Amino acid sequence: MDGMPDLIDQLTARGPGGPVFHRYVALGDSFTEGVGDPDPSRPNGWRGWADRVAEVLGARTEDFGYANLAIRGRKLPQILAEQVEPARALRPDLVSIYAGGNDILRPKVDIDALVVDYANAIGRLGSSGANLVIFTGFDLGFAPVFRHLRGRVAVYNELVREVADDHGATLVDFWRLREFRDPRLWDVDRMHLSAAGHERMAHAVLRALGIEPDRPVPDLAHTPLRSRKQQRAEDLAWARTHLAPWVKRRVQGTSSGDGVAPKHPALTRPASREKRVDA
Repeated sequence: MDGMPDLIDQLTARGPGGPVFHRYVALGDSFTEGVGDPDPSRPNGWRGWADRVAEVLGARTEDFGYANLAIRGRKLPQILAEQVEPARALRPDLVSIYAGGNDILRPKVDIDALVVDYANAIGRLGSSGANLVIFTGFDLGFAPVFRHLRGRVAVYNELVREVADDHGATLVDFWRLREFRDPRLWDVDRMHLSAAGHERMAHAVLRALGIEPDRPVPDLAHTPLRSRKQQRAEDLAWARTHLAPWVKRRVQGTSSGDGVAPKHPALTRPASREKRVDA
């Protein structure tokens, strides 16, 4: 890896409208895999904010490759063990990583130890000169089932902000993106972003990198008001369809990502946005 920082400096140039990247690698769990943003034409059946970011970055240069190593259900130790070194081997000039969300939802977690390992991995990823994008966790204060974890997320976020400062990483502060309190930005499972949510997250990432998105986000579809009876019926249906299976996997020690492979394990040219009517 000798000479890597010089190579990255040569490849990462600031063009019109912000920096130009040539090799982008995304690491993480379901958030980065794109769960909640369905697209049957793509590997694993998901698009997601990272694909959307890659599409914009790829349109800015002819020489562009994108890899997405994220797998749903992965906890932070698994992400670090399985994805960091394969990512470094791809010699990226841009790396995004979101990890820790699945750990925070567990009954017990040592957040300090978790973030120490996370910081060490960020150091390895950045040692080659790659630009880094990391995220805080979302504010769970509005989520009835998970709001008791709000303090745990806040502690995690403060430590992540320190990691960003120490390593010069670009921080996407999900906690402060209040627009995501709108339920229309979440999938029916209430745990993953919807397609509209992934689109807005892509915009947040691009703007954090100093790149203006190539088009505005579409207006959200109108949602008619529901009676309390309808809301209770929806809550019960959600608990049966989504919450109960999630709890069952926790009890059994299984994961939604068991047997799932990364959607883009090697650098590839992202699909052209112009070919999509719903982009």
